[in-house]
Amino acid sequence: MKLYIAQHGAALSKEEDSSRPLSERGRDDVRRLGRWLAHAGLGDIEFVHSGKLRARETAELIAAAVGGTAGEADGLGPNDDLAPWLTRLGDAPGDLALVGHQPFVGRLATRLLNGRESPSVVAFEPGTMLCLEHGDESWTLRWMVGPVLWG
Repeated sequence: MKLYIAQHGAALSKEEDSSRPLSERGRDDVRRLGRWLAHAGLGDIEFVHSGKLRARETAELIAAAVGGTAGEADGLGPNDDLAPWLTRLGDAPGDLALVGHQPFVGRLATRLLNGRESPSVVAFEPGTMLCLEHGDESWTLRWMVGPVLWG
């Protein structure tokens, strides 16, 4: 199984727009990420996102680029408990992509990679995605990409 974990793209501040949609830079970064993923061969996959607008927009833009689907899921908020997702991942029938928020995405990736939530072993920034692959009994980091790669 492959698990893709993404932090939403850069968003407007609360002062600019209380719903915090993606900023223009955030949209550009996420579109670039989507093109990179499509070129890398990521195809028909389910993207699940938190209920926050910036996560939904990120998931929808990436899903459109790779031919996937996007839908909302509970438990992907910034400070949500990891336990429900650890259980769900154990029962997942196939590959899955999660689009959420810090510190949740960093805690989840760290927990899967080393069994603890901290200290973090990955450095997410808005518009970053990583790929973890589950082997016999452990998860391995396959790649991590984000705006730092395309300036």
